Amino acid sequence: MEERELRRRCKRELRSLKIEPPLRVDVLCERFGESRGRPIRLVPYALPIPGPFGLWLSTATTDYLVYQAGTSRIHQDHIILHEFGHMMADHVSDEEDDQFWRTELPDLSPDMIRRALRRTSYDDRHECEAELVATIVMEWASDLDYTTPHRSDQKAARQLEGAFSERQGWL
Repeated sequence: MEERELRRRCKRELRSLKIEPPLRVDVLCERFGESRGRPIRLVPYALPIPGPFGLWLSTATTDYLVYQAGTSRIHQDHIILHEFGHMMADHVSDEEDDQFWRTELPDLSPDMIRRALRRTSYDDRHECEAELVATIVMEWASDLDYTTPHRSDQKAARQLEGAFSERQGWL
């Protein structure tokens, strides 16, 4: 997918999820899971170093986004958004991942895991797309965090803010 189309797709998805600034990655994943009819569970895990920082495990009923527990919160958010990018683009795992899962997560049955994605480099087109999605979401969230005024807790005030605001959600 070309960058321009990927940016448009991200924008459409974020608008449809009605995500308000400041960005909360857990809320983004919760709403995306609801829109897909499959819950997304965020799982901090001490992944081996060197190795992948995150991975996406897709079972028959639930998606799991596993991310490096031993890093900063902002890096964790970026890892989660990268895996979210794989989900949004509906990427699939390579068959060569099977041995990795058997070694790193022996308690999980390979039959239970339909798809698993992991990031080890950016050479692959899918890895580049997933990384671009993470970057797009973080850029937009950063822009909106600094340019969107604080929203009132009162409904009437929010309606006025919306009517007079130059910024209307994810641009």
